[in-house]
Amino acid sequence: MKKLKNLLAAIVMIACGQSVQANEPDSVYLFAYATEADNNHGGLYLAWSHDGNNWNSIGRQYSFVKSDYGAWGRQKRMLDPYVLRRDGQWYCVWAVNESDNAFACTQTADLMLWKPQDYPAVDAPCVQKPVLSVRNGLFVVTFAANGKYYEVETADFTSFGKTKETTASQHAAGQTVVKRLPSGTAAGQMFRVSWSEVDDLIKFCEYKAYRSELAAERTEHDAQRFAGLKPLSVTVEPQSDNTRAISDMLIGIFFEDINYAADGGLYAELVQNRDFEYYPGEGRDKAWGHTYAWSLSDSLAQLRIDTVAPLHPNNPHYLSVDFDNGIALSNSGFDGIAVAKGETYDFSMFCRSHGKGGKIKIRLAASDGRTVAAASVNASAGEKWKKVSARLTAAETVADARLEITPQFAGTADFDMVSLFPQNTFMKRKNGLRADLASVLADLRPRFVRFPGGCVAHGNGIDNIYRWKNTIGPLEARKPMRNIWAYHQSMGLGYAEYFQFCEDIGAEPLPVIAAGVPCQNSSVGGAGQQGGIAMCDMQAYVDDILDLIEWANGDARTTEWGRVRARNGHPEPFGLKYIGIGNEDLISNVFAERYTMICKAVREKYPDIKIVGTVGPFFEGSDYERGWDLADELGLDMVDEHYYQTPGWFIYNQDFYDRYDRSKSKVYLGEYASHLPRRPNNLETALSEALYLTAVERNADVVTMTSYAPLLAKENHTQWNPDLIYFNNTEVKTTVGYEVQKLYGNNSGCTYIFSHLDIPSDDFRVRCRIGCSVVRDEAGDIIVKLVNMLPVEVGASVDLAQLAPGATEASVSLLAGQPAERNLQPVQSVTPVAGTLDYTLPAYSFAVFRIPGKR
Repeated sequence: MKKLKNLLAAIVMIACGQSVQANEPDSVYLFAYATEADNNHGGLYLAWSHDGNNWNSIGRQYSFVKSDYGAWGRQKRMLDPYVLRRDGQWYCVWAVNESDNAFACTQTADLMLWKPQDYPAVDAPCVQKPVLSVRNGLFVVTFAANGKYYEVETADFTSFGKTKETTASQHAAGQTVVKRLPSGTAAGQMFRVSWSEVDDLIKFCEYKAYRSELAAERTEHDAQRFAGLKPLSVTVEPQSDNTRAISDMLIGIFFEDINYAADGGLYAELVQNRDFEYYPGEGRDKAWGHTYAWSLSDSLAQLRIDTVAPLHPNNPHYLSVDFDNGIALSNSGFDGIAVAKGETYDFSMFCRSHGKGGKIKIRLAASDGRTVAAASVNASAGEKWKKVSARLTAAETVADARLEITPQFAGTADFDMVSLFPQNTFMKRKNGLRADLASVLADLRPRFVRFPGGCVAHGNGIDNIYRWKNTIGPLEARKPMRNIWAYHQSMGLGYAEYFQFCEDIGAEPLPVIAAGVPCQNSSVGGAGQQGGIAMCDMQAYVDDILDLIEWANGDARTTEWGRVRARNGHPEPFGLKYIGIGNEDLISNVFAERYTMICKAVREKYPDIKIVGTVGPFFEGSDYERGWDLADELGLDMVDEHYYQTPGWFIYNQDFYDRYDRSKSKVYLGEYASHLPRRPNNLETALSEALYLTAVERNADVVTMTSYAPLLAKENHTQWNPDLIYFNNTEVKTTVGYEVQKLYGNNSGCTYIFSHLDIPSDDFRVRCRIGCSVVRDEAGDIIVKLVNMLPVEVGASVDLAQLAPGATEASVSLLAGQPAERNLQPVQSVTPVAGTLDYTLPAYSFAVFRIPGKR
């Protein structure tokens, strides 16, 4: 998409003040190697030497390629890489660990941009010390495995021949040498190359280091960086005849079940582990299992899990308890059960009694044992499951109640799908959303909602890929499963609820479907993409995706899945327009084959559905480049870009989308956030995001959708920071980053008006910290956004003579404070306008002005 590497030498020479030397050598030695440091996580390093003995590291131990095989932490290792050069192309293979029967391979033309990695599986116990050679025009990978030696041939590193046993002498033929480097002794391969090739690598690393230094800039050093800087006065001259249409989908939200965002969060269910399907070892808590969050009042009584004649095959486990009179079954909820005085809660459960049956008391008890609410139900005797229900009204507000179920008879009773649901959900929906959390999301005025992930969508292993059909219909028939973030998904918040929420808030649904492969960071069922869904099963998987579109849009009378949607309570179509295929995947051959199959099938059957593809997890590199190539080949409507970067990166990359080809796929910036050490969500990160969004609005002909990530995080259960909104059982705590998103969402435009921003400074660091965007909304109002990331005031004068000639005042929303502050909200005011808007931006501030324009 953006082939910058050919410009690197020139850029570095300008930026770093380098000059070309006249006495450079014609050729030198190049050494490719890895080290065992950090448990082999470092990747491939390069060094050069004029004589083969005295070596110079290229890029201060810069990793030219790292392994992307397997889960983070114990995987992502590069063992014994072997590099071969043939016909101007560099090839690299390595062992991924000590046990798997797969090796990694990749290639490059210049040692800087490597192709996406593939992990061929071989018919051998494992792969150790792979060696790459050429025989009869074919590549041969020879490797050791538990004392034996094997080889496999390939012509293109896409398809491989049969694994054959070979000899130790064939394996030993590899040209591995040991060299003493400044960092220590290392084994690798040595080549004679031209000096210009090494010089390009050096410049590449210097450019990377230069950009890293810019990205590392933080406000805590501004006092030194901008010592002596005086307050500035800038002018903004909008060009009323130079405009660009802005996407009406620019600001949206991305929901992923991470940080307990769904169960225990947005999904309003108050009973934890209501289905008794928490699998042992599934969660981070050592007590995690089928009875997690449940207890009995009698310590001698036992909680017994059974699977004989379950309520539904998709929920095979249920609780069976032998009761004496007065023994209570208790559920602690998600960190307690919060109830509010006067509010009514719907209790329900499926039960059956193996004795006479009888009355069961239901109550909500405070931590000291007092009753907060009470009701009763009757359990019938017999082998059939029966659903019973009751309503409980809280007599007081309690943050940490527990649910108690106390049979008034002796005998054995079975329980499943035990539920306590507030009636006061968002929009009063049954099986709905927590009202305060959903309202805060609605206040963002998102134009779309992307769901259900993220990594959740493509899951931890093939069996953990998110299947939408498991999440619709009666709750007892839905199929729960473990979560890639190491907890449980009840699927109570499923596709029907996602689509309903989108409809309720006027947002377009954007479901994201796995592209036939699990997450490349998987740790279950192997590692990495594990070959993906077998191609013989892919047509069925593709049909499931086509069924989703029919379920969302099909007629309730004439289509199979439209009838299913209607039976589940929504006769009218949802009007799905977008579908995402893939999520920041490794763009391997395994991925590309399945991704292409899915995209072509959707395009053929539903040409009006806009496909949102993926270009990997980063804003650059092999997956990014190959992802864009695939988007070009497939003619995709849009691609999903992700990047989490430092405030400095956002400051110095405001031209990122200025460089994009306007004739290619549009961009959905699906996951982004500004990250600092220790990951706070503070004014510094929020201002860098606000600054970057002014540039995104300028490029809204390319970037048609954006969403911050992650969205929600429950306190004491947070696996990822920063997040946009934090919450506990009784409070919702928005962040300063949330306020930026809300200001953009509530002040979107349909037309971007180019402006000349005159900043009286030659210091590019100063100029890059002042941002401006002028837009017009559908009502004709002029909206001006100004960002000041400097430690001094900036006086701004905006010429409004052409855009709002009769305006006399502007409303102002000002977000300002110290960079480290986290609890800030915009201050509202009014400022006069008389042909110009004159306003002094405080240091570290973001201001949004709304001015009545031409109607």
